[in-house]
Amino acid sequence: MFFSFGLKDFIDILLVALMLYYIYRLMRQSRSLNIFVGILIFIVVWVFVAQIIEMRLLGTILDKLVSVGAIALIVIFQEDIRKFLYNLGAHQRVRSIQRFFLPKHESAKDKAALKRCIIPIVMACISMAKGKVGALIVVQRGASLNDIVTTGEVINADISQRLIENIFFKNSPLHDGAMVIADRRIRAAGCILPVSHDLNIPRHLGLRHRAALGMSQESDALCIVVSEETGHITIALDGQLQLRLSAEELEVKLSECMK
Repeated sequence: MFFSFGLKDFIDILLVALMLYYIYRLMRQSRSLNIFVGILIFIVVWVFVAQIIEMRLLGTILDKLVSVGAIALIVIFQEDIRKFLYNLGAHQRVRSIQRFFLPKHESAKDKAALKRCIIPIVMACISMAKGKVGALIVVQRGASLNDIVTTGEVINADISQRLIENIFFKNSPLHDGAMVIADRRIRAAGCILPVSHDLNIPRHLGLRHRAALGMSQESDALCIVVSEETGHITIALDGQLQLRLSAEELEVKLSECMK
């Protein structure tokens, strides 16, 4: 039986393909890929049995399983669903649309204040990189990091190069945790971050890099890592690592994220 295929059908297929690809990436990051593949196979079998060859008895049984399975999937993947909806709202294009309708005008005074916050972070990272002092700094963007702040020691101080370097000094009791910067202030230090279980992370990267990546996967925060072994500066943003940044590149990233 022939059917017409128009532009609307093409857009429909394209949107479904994009949705499946996005879910695939999300499942791969959360180590639930095998479950996702199993669900896809079940859906294909269900459509084939119920819609194509129209086996009534088996189709009815599968229909009941699908209706109950939808609730089970919400329970099983509640964290992934929450993360999917959060990432959807925090996506860069969505944020650009928000800025279009709610423009933010920066004065020369605001730019100067932003510069005073960024330069100490950059200088501290460069200094620690030269001395091969390990550091992990999380810069809050849109989503609140209060739950992360409560895992460490609250500081609530102005951003200072000397303070950052003292916190991550090797003999400091807070140097092993993460520093959280929010609202252009150092909110806390020694904080505990969620660790990424992504199997694609290079083996030479340590726990700080995994924690930074895990934090960037669960929030829109910018995470800065100074490697204790190599002295290289790495950032994690939107679930992606960017290795070996220069001082200029780090300053640009901070300027974009701290506006």
